[in-house]
Amino acid sequence: ANDYLVDFDAIPADVRRKAKILWLNYPNNPTAATADLSFFERAVEFARQNDILIAHDAAYTLNTFDGYEAPSILQVDGAAEVAVEFFSLSKAFNMTGWRMGFVAGNASAVAALNTVKENIDNGSLRAIQFAATAALNQAEELLPAINAVYQRRRDLVVDALRANGFEIDKPKATIYIWAPVPPRFDGDSGAFATELLDKTGVMVTPGRGYGQWGEGYFRISLSYPDDVLTDALDRIAGLSL
Repeated sequence: ANDYLVDFDAIPADVRRKAKILWLNYPNNPTAATADLSFFERAVEFARQNDILIAHDAAYTLNTFDGYEAPSILQVDGAAEVAVEFFSLSKAFNMTGWRMGFVAGNASAVAALNTVKENIDNGSLRAIQFAATAALNQAEELLPAINAVYQRRRDLVVDALRANGFEIDKPKATIYIWAPVPPRFDGDSGAFATELLDKTGVMVTPGRGYGQWGEGYFRISLSYPDDVLTDALDRIAGLSL
């Protein structure tokens, strides 16, 4: 509902009073939902009115397709007073496992996070920091090729699923496909994922794994090579759904 965007007006008054942090994630994992700048403007206004800190997980901001550009919450006037934004190089630059990212925004929150981090670890290997710096400095050169791969896989998966009766839109961002389970499973994502695995050897992530609001859907990752995705899609096509 609501295109997976937070409905700020629906948040009860008692929840607003108790809340300290509002966690946002757009473009979103697992749904691939996107938010425009007006949404973030409303989020900043909500945070200011209710004395809440926004933590925005922007891991997929640079994984976009078809000319779409995902906004940063820090583009909103005054956002740095009430928000911090986290960015990871894991997805945008294929650096999963390198544990490299950064945070920007509210100075007090960033300082507090730094204090906590200093007591947990001693930072990343400097070689990884140099690699991350190189990736960021060459982002305009690197990202088109990286995103072209994900866009090609997105089209491959969505077109194949549509051909098999799935009603699904092509996402504008992230490296995931979020699709409804076939009608005969009556919204049971676990039953669908189990049958798919048992009969075809293909594993998808059931939506229930992301909480009650994910039930009725499943997620496919585009991080696999084209030949693996093609094989999986061929197997799905052979299953009576």
